[in-house]
Amino acid sequence: MYFTDRGIEELEKRRGGEEVTFEWLAEQLRTFVDLNPDFEVPVERLATWLARLDDDEDDDE
Repeated sequence: MYFTDRGIEELEKRRGGEEVTFEWLAEQLRTFVDLNPDFEVPVERLATWLARLDDDEDDDE
């Protein structure tokens, strides 16, 4: 188990039943980076990864 799994598990436990939009998520990520600029690169990488999840499926068609 990675250390980050604890945070992911807490997120799932506390908010797993909620539904959110990607617009809401993007705003939360912007706020997080504004408050924690040292995390700009990891947040950018996560956002890019999430945005491109379906790219492999599109290439197969």
